[in-house]
Amino acid sequence: MAYRVLGRAGPPQPRRARRLLFAFTLSLSCTYLCYNLLCCCDDFGRSRRLGAPRCLRGPSADSQKLQKSRPCDPLGPTPSAPAAAVPGPRLPASNLSGLPRLGTKRLPQALIVGVKKGGTRAVLEFIRVHPDVRALGTEPHFFDRNYGRGLDWYRNLMPRTLESQITLEKTPSYFVTQEAPRRIFNMSRDTKLIVVVRNPVTRAISDYTQTLSKKPDIPTFEGLSFRNRTLGLVDVSWNAIRIGLYVLHLESWLQYFPLAQIHFVSGERLITDPAGEMGRVQDFLGIKRFITDKHFYFNKTKGFPCLKKTESSLLPRCLGKSKGRTHVQIDPEVIDQLREFYRPYNIKFYETVGQDFRWE
Repeated sequence: MAYRVLGRAGPPQPRRARRLLFAFTLSLSCTYLCYNLLCCCDDFGRSRRLGAPRCLRGPSADSQKLQKSRPCDPLGPTPSAPAAAVPGPRLPASNLSGLPRLGTKRLPQALIVGVKKGGTRAVLEFIRVHPDVRALGTEPHFFDRNYGRGLDWYRNLMPRTLESQITLEKTPSYFVTQEAPRRIFNMSRDTKLIVVVRNPVTRAISDYTQTLSKKPDIPTFEGLSFRNRTLGLVDVSWNAIRIGLYVLHLESWLQYFPLAQIHFVSGERLITDPAGEMGRVQDFLGIKRFITDKHFYFNKTKGFPCLKKTESSLLPRCLGKSKGRTHVQIDPEVIDQLREFYRPYNIKFYETVGQDFRWE
């Protein structure tokens, strides 16, 4: 009798387990269905960042685990026959913070091509304040030293820009590199060129002062400037002297670019009237005059203007310690001789560009 009771009580237990399993599976399926409907069809399922609804894939046949989220398919009638899977739209690449990266890396539309110790760093830092300009902070030296790396390498160095923004880079040695004009022209004949020039004698002394700070054992400025000072023979093979022959270097550029595509910034006026000089730079680039007097203050210690603090910066921004060095004292007679040497080249330069920089 005990056996029969045990025998009759035993079978219902598997059926009860199956009922519970079926109820659990049905409940889980309903949960997936409701969640999908909520994600795809309700405005609450839309992503605030990407502006597209997100859904969860249903459980696969092999696993009850949730799959990764994907963009929802558009609502519509279910096809009677199975169709090939269509990949969802590609989402924009994201940075490490998870926010979408904005803009595209483009080849520069404008270049600051020269000259060394003329004020190119100041122009770069000032123009970077403009919201319509994105500039590379370092000097890539692509068109003089790294041309063999190719345009893709060069483009990859550039900051991301929107369609409305200008990409810009600065390498002052381009102006005195014979191959640079042709190479830039081959990249884009529409490239806008900015040249920051300065009194060639003052520029040469500044150049020498910088070199002396790195190599204290170099010869004197006078010894490097002249092959024979008594005869007044200037050594144009010395780079500090050669760079100041602006009109000779300009001839190479005018073989490829019209003068209207080259803008000359006065290094002297950049100190005395930074807003005025930068206003003309903005006009040349075809952007609104955003950078004005309100962005500058004169730093008496350095002897040149600095940027005032902005909404994105709590502190004023001046150029680095290497800028504004006290120049080496040079014999006034040496300076006079160099001024006489440069005079005919300066006059020819004024006539070519249609601008008198008043260096005499």
